[in-house]
Amino acid sequence: MTVRSIIRSCGAYLPDRIMTNRDLEDVVDTSDEWIVQRTGIRERRIAAENETTADMAIAAAKAALAHGRFTAADIDGIIVCTSTPNHTFPAVAVDVQAALDIRPCPAFDLQAVCSGFVYGLNVADMFIRSGQCRRLLLIGAEKFSSILDWTDRTTCVLFGDGAGAVVLEVDESGDGSLNDRGILFSRLYADGRQKNILYTSGGPATTQDSGYVVMEGREVFRHAVSNMSQIVTEVLEVNKLSADRIDWLVPHQANVRIIEGTAKKLGLGMDRVIVTVDRHGNTSAASIPLALNEAVQDGRIKPGNLVLFEALGAGLTWGAVLARF
Repeated sequence: MTVRSIIRSCGAYLPDRIMTNRDLEDVVDTSDEWIVQRTGIRERRIAAENETTADMAIAAAKAALAHGRFTAADIDGIIVCTSTPNHTFPAVAVDVQAALDIRPCPAFDLQAVCSGFVYGLNVADMFIRSGQCRRLLLIGAEKFSSILDWTDRTTCVLFGDGAGAVVLEVDESGDGSLNDRGILFSRLYADGRQKNILYTSGGPATTQDSGYVVMEGREVFRHAVSNMSQIVTEVLEVNKLSADRIDWLVPHQANVRIIEGTAKKLGLGMDRVIVTVDRHGNTSAASIPLALNEAVQDGRIKPGNLVLFEALGAGLTWGAVLARF
């Protein structure tokens, strides 16, 4: 008998407002052609002024509970992956807990920027395998529009807002093989030597405000291509898997060129890669659960499919999770 953490359900929330590349042409010196050619992004969702990260996280959590026919009483842990919390403290996770009337349990935020949801899957898996939680709500939620400099065309065209959530549940029926359902393998990395190529210009202990996103795009792209290639190779080698065993790649949605490069490294056709960056932009920690939810709801990802999640974010942080859905 092997204890596994199985993704039982998923849900998502996207703000109503759609900002297209054409709309951005009225805001900053850019063009639809320039954005699409370099990133693959055509539009993104932007939260309303009074719509918070917690609001979006709560909506996504409700959707995930409904998808799995769970109630608040079924949940005994909450992790929210975000870099754009409502407040420095308390955590967005306790906002979710209060709004859904979930009983006292572990509830906290996790910050690994765009790698947040991959880090969160790993942490949630450890909580479940250790016996501390049996059914855990994991959410990625971001309001990146609130930390963008809308005069900086190198960053403001890239990001969007939204939230995605999953419910993970303990399962003890596995035999310890890669045929088990659930999270099978996780690997996380960080390299603080690269912290200055993607960061915010402020913070509570420095400027007393959140600041804005600052990025050296070429350097981030270079590291993303290299690190993503390295980690997908590592996942395959450690698990003695050939790439054709992977049914779906669900990558962080930052740039379609990075996604295409990772798929090529795996030898996967783009018809086996979940891509939402064209419509969502980069929603940081929300991007993977948003993409996962879409593919589950439209029937592409089915029970039994072997799925590889991977992401890279500021820090630099990066990681991958192999799971059988």
